[in-house]
Amino acid sequence: MSEFKKNRNLIWELSKNDFKKRYAGSSLGRVWAFVQPLVTVVLYYFVFGLVFPGRSPYDSPVPYVMWLTAGLVPWFFLNEAVTTGANAMNEYNYLVKKVVFKVGILPLIKTISATFIHIFFIFVLLVMYFAYGFKPSFQLLQLLYYSFCLFMLVLAITYTTSAVTVFFKDLLQIINILLQVGMWGTPILWHISSIPEKVKFLEPIFRFNPIYYIIEGYRSSLFEGTWVHERWLDTLVFWGIVAILFAIGAYVFKKLRPLFADVL
Repeated sequence: MSEFKKNRNLIWELSKNDFKKRYAGSSLGRVWAFVQPLVTVVLYYFVFGLVFPGRSPYDSPVPYVMWLTAGLVPWFFLNEAVTTGANAMNEYNYLVKKVVFKVGILPLIKTISATFIHIFFIFVLLVMYFAYGFKPSFQLLQLLYYSFCLFMLVLAITYTTSAVTVFFKDLLQIINILLQVGMWGTPILWHISSIPEKVKFLEPIFRFNPIYYIIEGYRSSLFEGTWVHERWLDTLVFWGIVAILFAIGAYVFKKLRPLFADVL
């Protein structure tokens, strides 16, 4: 933690530069960072909102596109940050090879860089929220908490993946496959109550998925008015999982860190 405090200005500058350089050289530049997620939302809305019309899968007047977007916004961040974060050491190999550089800040830089796009989509989500006539409530403030949960979950995952990818680059492809599977295996396009009876025994696996905790948190903050303390058991499980992931990440990163420069 002290390492992060001492280097906070460097972390901030590198995070901004990382975001800027990602689309350097293209005509639209950073606009591309927002185009793909927006197209995805429109595509899913067209398929599941118009071709196969429906509404939010619980007894609520919430329009389906609103319910869907509330689940997609945190998933976009997870997908972006985990994908780019896993390649942090390879991308910044010239910094890793410098003896004096604190390589432990690189996963954090990638996570902060992805946060810039997430902030934009939170804004889009709120614009949609008010455009549909929803009234502001204090529960909306919980979006800050659940965004923090999302940030910490991604950072915990990235410390392990960024270290392992240095030695096993195929992990990047495995991560992409897992994210594709996770997109459909997480209650984003569907509600957990729609699980068929014959596979009902799998419900705890879906329910205690940490990203499900966050997605439901976004939706409950926007539509249901559920406070965090009302989900105290889910909250304890979530932070327990994050703590374990951080412990694993810290151990793996510390063990592999001395070998980074030799491999890269």
